[in-house]
Amino acid sequence: MATASLTKLAKVSALAMGATMLGRTLMKRSRRYRLIGKNALVTGGARGLGLDIARQLVLKGANVAIIARDPSEIARALVDLRQRRDSASVQVVGQVCDLQDPAAIDAMLAAVRGTLGPIDVLVNNAGMMQVGPLDSMSYADFERAMQLHCFAPLRTMLGVRADMRARGSGRIANIASIGGIVAVPHLLPYSASKFALMGLSQGMGAELAAEGIVVSTIAPGLMRTGSPRGATFKGDHEKEYAW
Repeated sequence: MATASLTKLAKVSALAMGATMLGRTLMKRSRRYRLIGKNALVTGGARGLGLDIARQLVLKGANVAIIARDPSEIARALVDLRQRRDSASVQVVGQVCDLQDPAAIDAMLAAVRGTLGPIDVLVNNAGMMQVGPLDSMSYADFERAMQLHCFAPLRTMLGVRADMRARGSGRIANIASIGGIVAVPHLLPYSASKFALMGLSQGMGAELAAEGIVVSTIAPGLMRTGSPRGATFKGDHEKEYAW
């Protein structure tokens, strides 16, 4: 009898596990998202990781707006992206914007909507690195990092929310960093602001899920995207760059 009971329990457990796995599979399938014809916005999209993300979106058939501060970088990136699209119907546009200026963010969002239409996909990728010991950092360094890595993504997320909520769907990806999980020496403004982005992104994901908006928080490790060449070095520049 004991053996029969154990066998029955094992079967019930197996069925329950199978149902759980099936449920997870169905959830994953329901979260698949077709990018063809969708309007995507990528901040920091003119070089490095942002440009790679924009390339993938274009290849998937999405209309893409890339955001950066440097007009010449945007021009080069647009040539690259337009060569990769399969159809001329895929729109690729660029917008100059200083993401540390809240009013500029609002104007940028309005301009992108005016060109592409409502935004379906938002990738908050823009970032900066300030490298050096704490004694070389100023309060303003922390403010700049927080504005770019936390408050700018917050403003763009709030800015596209109405577009996504109106359709009951949308995708937001916030590119944080391993430095937002483990504090990295000589990168304190960067790490502190990326920690803030991690919390903001995860909290927004919980808040917006009921509206059909999926928020992904991504924390890459070290990548060969040219970030050190765009970093600001303080203290002993040569040693900090080598490190």
